[in-house]
Amino acid sequence: MTLIRMYGADWCGDCRRTRRQLNEVGVVFDYVDVAHDRVAAEEARAISGRSNIPVVVYPDGTHQVEPTNAEVEEKLRSLALI
Repeated sequence: MTLIRMYGADWCGDCRRTRRQLNEVGVVFDYVDVAHDRVAAEEARAISGRSNIPVVVYPDGTHQVEPTNAEVEEKLRSLALI
């Protein structure tokens, strides 16, 4: 079951950092590469209201745009995912 969806691109340093963090803590997430999927890029833009990435969408319906590692960790803890 996918708990988190992350919209990002391989060329984006913040995306690589956030993706690595999610992998390291072992949460289940769906990675969507917006550089190769225009529809996904539009979805991310519709969710966040801007074109910045990564966009991380959580199971409670909230999202973060360009979050720091500390922000991601805090959110994951608040959802009892780590």
